[in-house]
Amino acid sequence: MIFGRSERGKPPVEPVTLKILVAGGFGVGKTTFVGAVSEIRPLRTEELLTEAGRPVDDTSGVEGKRTTTVAMDFGRITLREDLVLYLFGTPGQERFWFMWDELSEGALGAVVLADTRRLEDCFAAIDYFERRSIPFLVGVNCFEGAIRYPEEDVRQALDLDEDVPIVLCDARHKQSVKDVLVGVVQHAMAYSARRRQSITT
Repeated sequence: MIFGRSERGKPPVEPVTLKILVAGGFGVGKTTFVGAVSEIRPLRTEELLTEAGRPVDDTSGVEGKRTTTVAMDFGRITLREDLVLYLFGTPGQERFWFMWDELSEGALGAVVLADTRRLEDCFAAIDYFERRSIPFLVGVNCFEGAIRYPEEDVRQALDLDEDVPIVLCDARHKQSVKDVLVGVVQHAMAYSARRRQSITT
């Protein structure tokens, strides 16, 4: 870009900006997911886990976790010249769920991260988006040592509708996260088109 114009002399493209939520249970990899793909330094609101929080913070399965998100994670990725995603990672613990309504305002769609060792931890996020008709995709974060289950087994365990996509991902790897985000944008656009069609018919 030179003085606000592209090198080929074309006017700069004003990108469409979309808001995507990244939700899921405590310790499922939301902060890692946002950080792996963000082209800016992610905004994080993490605090150290303390002894005082042990009665309310269930660290089963994530005993090595030392911090927790208390407000949100924020990142940004440019998928194309004309398409920018703003990523908002939600806090996973129940005592911070009151923030979800504010974070979900204006969201195009959501990624619900799941850990097959603790699938029940993402039930609340799935229920939240279903009740509010926010299109979402389930990203199964493939932790080392976790059993890989067939998609249909995961779908049945989570009681998901057939049109909710399920994808395997690695929250540490940029390309894997990018693929998930492309998937949720495509799903959200198809979801919106179906709703518009049902209204007009």
